[in-house]
Amino acid sequence: MENTTKIWSFVLAAYGNIGDLKYLYFSIMLLWYLSIFAANAVLIVIIYVDRRLHEPMYIFLCNLFVNEIAGSTSLYPLMLSQMLSDTHEVTLPWCFLQMCCIYICGSVAFCSLAAMAYDRHVSICYPFRYNIIMNTGKVVMIVLVIWMYSIISFIFSFSFLISLKFCGNIIDKVFCDHHLVMKLACSISTLDNMSDLLFAFITMAIPFSLILVSYMKILAVCLHTSRETKQKAVTTCTPQIVSISNMFVGCIFHFVDSRIDVAHVPDKIRIILSVYLLVCQPIVTPFMYGFNLPKIRDSLQRFSDVQ
Repeated sequence: MENTTKIWSFVLAAYGNIGDLKYLYFSIMLLWYLSIFAANAVLIVIIYVDRRLHEPMYIFLCNLFVNEIAGSTSLYPLMLSQMLSDTHEVTLPWCFLQMCCIYICGSVAFCSLAAMAYDRHVSICYPFRYNIIMNTGKVVMIVLVIWMYSIISFIFSFSFLISLKFCGNIIDKVFCDHHLVMKLACSISTLDNMSDLLFAFITMAIPFSLILVSYMKILAVCLHTSRETKQKAVTTCTPQIVSISNMFVGCIFHFVDSRIDVAHVPDKIRIILSVYLLVCQPIVTPFMYGFNLPKIRDSLQRFSDVQ
């Protein structure tokens, strides 16, 4: 018999395993969140203040840093409050809002990497036309398209979920996961059940295809060009390849935890793997793309000398 009681909140059951160590975990996660926020915020300010960094690549990086802060903020404040909570309940609107922010930010991250790959492709393959092709207006338009594409894609996927009635409220995770929320519905169609995979295809497969095409064109040029151009390609593309690989590993962990029975895996390991992407990527990005770049390091040095 279906549960006809209206569901107003969900219980994030994974927090029930924290036990007496909740204050230690709370302190670690709070420090981690503040580190993510500070690292990305510093780079945003540096790029905004230093006019020498008002170039397409750094504008795309600034967008990526903003997205990392937004994505982390969609997870950590609720996570921190749940760590100290006794009930681990989250209301339906807050659950949907968190889901919306996390998935949109994930899509923006993949699309931003695709835009950066295209930027590197133009820089390496068409160096003399770079400033004409990647003008300010086009860069701003690309950033707007990235956000609109991600928002519209999630709205399409979310439309399958919003109209459902729920007969359960236990989510065995530390955040609101689209597929696990969908499984709590009283009845769902095959299309409903596959909606998160459809969203993943739209937001991962398509950007990845664009990234692959860009890198293939870069590789084709590098095979018939100077050693200096090859070195430039390796220097600029390596961080993106590492970041893309890290994101795909995190997404694999996320989908495996949501769709495959991993009850034999210890709870703490399963929780860590399920949030790997949300925890690691926001701190990897500023160091991989920001503090590692000579121009940004030079800007940081100049500002520190002024102070």
